Amino acid sequence: MSTQLTREEVEKVASLSRLKLSETELEALGSQMGSVLKYIAMLDELDTSSVEPMAHAIEISNVFREDELRESLPREQALSNAPQTDGKYFLVPAIL
Repeated sequence: MSTQLTREEVEKVASLSRLKLSETELEALGSQMGSVLKYIAMLDELDTSSVEPMAHAIEISNVFREDELRESLPREQALSNAPQTDGKYFLVPAIL
């Protein structure tokens, strides 16, 4: 795996990221991305065959509370700070 990026590769990553970069920024980003890839290549050399796959680096447990029925916010209070309402529901712009 090559850790050097071509200018075209850096421009493609910038385009995919929706970034408009100057010439100086393109050069700096290319160098920085090369450093990241070099570090990843070092990590690829590690033997992880005896490491159990995990979702988190530390042991965690679910800390959610039990679902309990309780009093909710009155409708008038919930709608009081809404930019638009019909008195019963929030009104939002259509996005279709």
